[in-house]
Amino acid sequence: MKAHIVVIGGGASGLIAAIRLKQLNANVTLIERNNKLGKKILATGNGRCNFTNVLATEQDYNRPNFVKETFDQFGVKDTISFFESLGIIPKTEELGKTYPLSEQASSITDVLIYEVKRLGVNLLLETSVIDIKKGKTFTLKLSTGKTIEADKVILSTGGKAMPLSGSDGSGYQLATNLGHHMTDIFPALVKLELESPHLKHMDGVKFKGEATLIHNNHILQVEQGDILFTKYGISGPTILQISRKANALLLDYQTIFIKVQLINGIDEKRVMDRFLMLERKNIEDGLVGLIHKKLIKSVLKEVGIFEHTLIKDIPNKQLNKLVKLLFDWRFKVIGSKDFDDAQVTAGGIVVEEINPKTLESNLVRGLYFTGEIIDIDGLCGGYNLQWAWSSGYVAATHAGGLND
Repeated sequence: MKAHIVVIGGGASGLIAAIRLKQLNANVTLIERNNKLGKKILATGNGRCNFTNVLATEQDYNRPNFVKETFDQFGVKDTISFFESLGIIPKTEELGKTYPLSEQASSITDVLIYEVKRLGVNLLLETSVIDIKKGKTFTLKLSTGKTIEADKVILSTGGKAMPLSGSDGSGYQLATNLGHHMTDIFPALVKLELESPHLKHMDGVKFKGEATLIHNNHILQVEQGDILFTKYGISGPTILQISRKANALLLDYQTIFIKVQLINGIDEKRVMDRFLMLERKNIEDGLVGLIHKKLIKSVLKEVGIFEHTLIKDIPNKQLNKLVKLLFDWRFKVIGSKDFDDAQVTAGGIVVEEINPKTLESNLVRGLYFTGEIIDIDGLCGGYNLQWAWSSGYVAATHAGGLND
């Protein structure tokens, strides 16, 4: 008789796990709390779904040694081949981000759902697992009032990021009830909140620049690309990349700063020479064409220069201070947006309690973990979906009885 394996969670890792299990001829039930599968996938890549990143390696994650064990079995090339077999033609753009050729996230969910149904996975939608008990088999108590038995269980419930997609953190409770432990969790790949009197006036300003995370005057991380000032702080891909490390420090009650470089491509000397050339202009007009016009008044207020002052009348000390600020404007980070706005949850079930090769629990035989519920998170740009595909496929391969 075939083993009955229940996959809890119909997101990225749960979908690929269910498909892989059916490929291995297992009896599979997939339980999803939403009324449709793959809801969170639809929000990735601004609706285009960067479903992997061709540059991804284990070094792009917080637990590289653990991730390597999984990637060695099912990595980026395997993921691309898997989706090509379902009809997805990959399109790779800057920084390795890889999308379906259609540039629609729904293409990814559609082919996965088609495959789940084609293979005959037993689906329970609009159903949550309330509790799991382990005896000779697993007994799952459902929100519908029913219970089901399973020989093995794969927990693919996700973290707490984007709770509207169904990721409400309920999987953590299921795991801890079975004896597992978890780290602190916090939002990652999320917008940061800053302390500054200028934010209201700079709201909506977007530019290409450089952002640096600083702690105790030490540079911890530098990112270049789009930066967006908002009324609460700062956003953009550069900030999302920095946010994981920033929130970890804030959780530890550390004081941290973001250094923003407003100007790229030229050095401070050239900026100063430009000011001297335009010395008969007032400083407000002198900054036009150098930085975003909406930033000018805030920059001048920060260094204490009256906007109508002629450049030639500004003391050298103040002019030097202005030039320095254009290349090094520091803001205190005071927090971040919460899980509603986060793309990923940092933290989760501790990896020491999970076999890195099989993703089976070291504490409960027959219990497996995939995706975001584990204390694994990666960079922005397809890395976290890659972890979902890899972990889902590998857990299912071992739960289905191969490679053990």
